[in-house]
Amino acid sequence: MPKAVKISDELAISAAVFAGVEGRSVAGQVEYWAKLGRVADENADLPVSLIKEILIARAQVRNGLKTPYVFGEGE
Repeated sequence: MPKAVKISDELAISAAVFAGVEGRSVAGQVEYWAKLGRVADENADLPVSLIKEILIARAQVRNGLKTPYVFGEGE
């Protein structure tokens, strides 16, 4: 269920800029940043760049663009 959340004008402007580049809505960009931040907080030992690649790969698999890697397969 959508909730209204107040954010600073600075964050809203920055989100609008990135949203335009990434093809997201402003709300979608803020949600993306929140998700990325949550995952980074839960996995502090991983670099953010690796977390982003993992999230992209998972989305690709969900959308049928890639197949999941099975460890030990093909050895």
